[in-house]
Amino acid sequence: MRVAAREETSLWLRRFCTPGTRDGLVPAHPGIRLVHMRARRGAPMNTAAADQPLGTLETVATFEGPMPTGVTVSHTGRVFVNFPKWGDDVTATVMEVRDGGCVPYPDQATNDPAHDADDRALVSVQSVVVDPLDRLWALDTGSPQFQRTQVGGPKLVCIDLTTDTVVQTIVPPREVALEATYLNDIRFDLRRGEAGTAFITDSSDGGANGIIVVDLASGRSLRRLHDHPSTKPEGLDTFRPVIEGRPWMVRPTDGPPRPVALGSDGIAISSDGARLYYCPFASRRLWSVSVDALLDPSLDDDAVAATVIAEGDKGSASDGLETDDAGTLYATAYEHNAILRRLADGQWETVVHDPRLLFPDTLSVGTDRYLYVTANQLHRQAAYQGGQDLRERPYHVFRTPIDAGPVLLRPAAGS
Repeated sequence: MRVAAREETSLWLRRFCTPGTRDGLVPAHPGIRLVHMRARRGAPMNTAAADQPLGTLETVATFEGPMPTGVTVSHTGRVFVNFPKWGDDVTATVMEVRDGGCVPYPDQATNDPAHDADDRALVSVQSVVVDPLDRLWALDTGSPQFQRTQVGGPKLVCIDLTTDTVVQTIVPPREVALEATYLNDIRFDLRRGEAGTAFITDSSDGGANGIIVVDLASGRSLRRLHDHPSTKPEGLDTFRPVIEGRPWMVRPTDGPPRPVALGSDGIAISSDGARLYYCPFASRRLWSVSVDALLDPSLDDDAVAATVIAEGDKGSASDGLETDDAGTLYATAYEHNAILRRLADGQWETVVHDPRLLFPDTLSVGTDRYLYVTANQLHRQAAYQGGQDLRERPYHVFRTPIDAGPVLLRPAAGS
């Protein structure tokens, strides 16, 4: 022990303790329980209070290969995951969890692009989502290793779960999916438009952020809230994330640390379809915008922005957002190994807090009334650890009961 440390300890003992028996000291303050600093051989060790988990987590699947980001569950209980090409050996960017393992979905050929602008194959999928009609949509970034995109790479691919075949591909034009665009997550309202509407976050690191609105019948798309402040990452002056007790930053091997700078990422739609919720990846703030305004062609972006509401601080930065049919909004809390939820009355509470939730990423509500989540240790990747990959396999998909179902915004039967 250093001299200064010995003196500090001695001062503490003189202030709070008085001489006692030959075994040591006794507390001078009635609120202090003294633990002997010298452990006697064979004596039981006192244990300190520790962080307590909350809620229930069930393991759905584990992964010994590449790290997953997205998970979604069909109405019949089929589980799908995706693996973006961030440096791991990814042989299929979309897979189905089946018979204790994973198989390429819908097949290996669809997961074998000829190049990064291949519009007939999946290049690097960031999110998979089952829509209200029980179809699987794969959101393809077309951006392995976050590289600049080419037209044909970023796209939205629909797969019929009854035939396990691709039935539609929507490729946004260059003015919508920009060179620096990173398509991140997606939600649907199938009551709006002839065949429904999709809403996508662009979480670009260093490029423009915003919401992309897609008409599923025509394939037409447009950018909304383009680089609006609510879609942008915050700087270190207002947001300094801490994960596993350590400040989290990009830590390259050839330069100084810099802030994580991903924008609009998490997305969810209210149970009535009136508001679209979203949050930047590098922020603890939650925002919402009017869906009517997003879809109104007579409104310019300033008019759409006038409908944005600051929904407040979530208590943690988040990757994934989700809603259920009871009006509850869920948010991953990647700073706290937790999932939070905002109730219909606006109050926040913790659903699950567990040390196994090492970077909770994507959320999905199943018709089985469970909330599914991926835990992928994203923050331990080499890019954030000075070139050292600290991830420990396996990665996980967990689920927890929530006693609510998914938001299914679809046309009424017979309409």
